Amino acid sequence: MPKRILNVVTNVGHYDDPDHPTGLWLSELTHAWHVFDQHGLEQTLVSPSGGAVPLEPRALKFPNYDKTAKAWRNDPAKMALLENTLSPDEIDPTDYDAIYFTGGHAVMYDFPDSEGLQRITRDIYERGGIVSSVCHGYCGLLNTRLSDGTHLIAGKKMTGFAWTEEVLARVDKLVPYNAEERAKERGALYQKAKVPFVSYTVVDGNLVTGQNPGSARETAQKVVSLL
Repeated sequence: MPKRILNVVTNVGHYDDPDHPTGLWLSELTHAWHVFDQHGLEQTLVSPSGGAVPLEPRALKFPNYDKTAKAWRNDPAKMALLENTLSPDEIDPTDYDAIYFTGGHAVMYDFPDSEGLQRITRDIYERGGIVSSVCHGYCGLLNTRLSDGTHLIAGKKMTGFAWTEEVLARVDKLVPYNAEERAKERGALYQKAKVPFVSYTVVDGNLVTGQNPGSARETAQKVVSLL
């Protein structure tokens, strides 16, 4: 029976300021999806509210818009998947061997406080499944607690989009909080690459995290190797 992975995507389409659109950073899904597909994993898409997934406009421009992202957008069946994602209530976590949180600044708004996603993540993790994220996807782990009440990321080596990268991307004034700082406040042993925007991943047991959009492929490969 093939291994099954749950890919988590956002429902949010803009920052607090509605004049600034955001959404799923498409390549963070497509790079990982391609790796998982190559290795025969069954994949499902879930979002905090279910339904449609907006796309981050900046991810659809050079140099972020690569062949996997273009292929996805040119495939009506793939685009339909982003119009009809499942909600957490429709997911039985025991059906899945791993969960992968995609990013884009939008996830900073709807990932952290989704009790449904927290329930799924806790179940997969405590059964020994793989919990993974890339870029801002780690916002989905910030408030997830284990059955003993401790934060899942407490005492764990991990990474995610760095504050330095927020500043370099010129969105530090738009984002609702400093995700790197919040991870540290929850006891995470946060790490980052010496150079911004290069691929960088961290594995600590069954927790796999990637720092930025360029880390999606490597993060997925690490997930596959653990599975």
